[in-house]
Amino acid sequence: MALVLIIDDNETIRDGLAHAVKKLGHTFLVAASGAVGMELMRAHGADFVITDLKMEGMTGVDVIKAVAALDADVPVMVLTGYGTVDVAVEAMKLGAFDFITKPVDASLVRLKTERALELCANRRGRRRSDAFSEYLQRETDDRFVELIGQSDKMLTVRRAIEKVAASDTTVFIGGESGTGKELVARAIHRMSRRHAGPFVKVNCSALTESLLESELFGHEKGSFTGAIRQKLGRFELAEGGTLFLDEVGDVPAAMQAKLLRALQERTFERVGGETTVKVDVRVLSATNKDLDKEVAEGRFRQDLFFRLHVIPLALPPLRERRDDIPLLVQHFIGKLAAKTNARIRSISDEALGRVLAYHWPGNVRELENAVEQALVFAEGDTILPAALPPFLQPTGPSEALSVNRALALPEILEDLERQLILKAYEQSGKVKTETARLLGIKTSALYYKLEKYGIA
Repeated sequence: MALVLIIDDNETIRDGLAHAVKKLGHTFLVAASGAVGMELMRAHGADFVITDLKMEGMTGVDVIKAVAALDADVPVMVLTGYGTVDVAVEAMKLGAFDFITKPVDASLVRLKTERALELCANRRGRRRSDAFSEYLQRETDDRFVELIGQSDKMLTVRRAIEKVAASDTTVFIGGESGTGKELVARAIHRMSRRHAGPFVKVNCSALTESLLESELFGHEKGSFTGAIRQKLGRFELAEGGTLFLDEVGDVPAAMQAKLLRALQERTFERVGGETTVKVDVRVLSATNKDLDKEVAEGRFRQDLFFRLHVIPLALPPLRERRDDIPLLVQHFIGKLAAKTNARIRSISDEALGRVLAYHWPGNVRELENAVEQALVFAEGDTILPAALPPFLQPTGPSEALSVNRALALPEILEDLERQLILKAYEQSGKVKTETARLLGIKTSALYYKLEKYGIA
């Protein structure tokens, strides 16, 4: 229901226009002069203004200018008598939406009112979209780059980041895979006194024990086969800055003692070397494992745990901050549209409803992959439900269940997994690293699954 402001110094015309607007189901305000009409608009607002063109004092042209000054999104239609159509045309040049000649045709008023209200809705929709884009731009420009969200839990995380960034204390970032632990680490670095120094990341789960030692501490020339020159480790490369130990829960047992010494003393020796190297670095770490459990079961050193766990910072899973999902979806559309489907600007309410209803076990990373897939398959300028990945289609699991009625649940899930992998593999042009990225899994895991399902 919209609010229409009617301005005319003729009571009969005012009543006729009000009756036409009321029949459309909208509310209205009436004024006998332009000045009174503008007072009403300032007090109550308006979605559409109908004004007489020739009035004493404030004319219809004055009303057009005043409405534009109050709210440029509100269309104005002028009423004009026979023989003054040229004046109405001039009014339209000044910004009037349309005009109607007297005597007024009620059916024409209703038709043009509906068109005007549709125009107003579109204008305001674009304005909201632009404002939202500006908001997202600020989100990505400020200290919390890509930490999108305004939920209570994310605001708590942001406040914690600001506090820990001010110190030089070791911070442990916990959370499920895909929650944004690296983004938090980078935000802490940017806001710290070390922001001018390097931010160096090590993925502790991606390297064997020997390679991890060389990666962290470096090696001397000739220390092992293939060591053709001296190599500086990540601790040295992070001098004066921040070292981020990602997936620290996967550090092999034998390496944990060496890492503990480096954290305690900020000294170490390169592999094959005898010189002790001293560094000034701040250490941040993260893992998706339950380190308390790992310690209790003897897989992770308790003293190393305490050294890393000086200040714990826990990230909430996406399912616990669903209010942030619309912001994240729009952010990913803006971020990914250029490389996938530049026409897309938004997502439909129905499609967003499906996104909101899903439990997102892969968290923000899985959501980003889903938006990217939807952008690839979407048509027009909006993501519709049909473009969403199979796991967001309500018919997907039920169809699998009906087709495979005799199968047990593990077999049904494997069948769905195979379909998703196959679709991502085809979509990526059979490039395995890109397929793994779309699915949000490690390349090594993808190779295993491709072989398992006989896809490649």
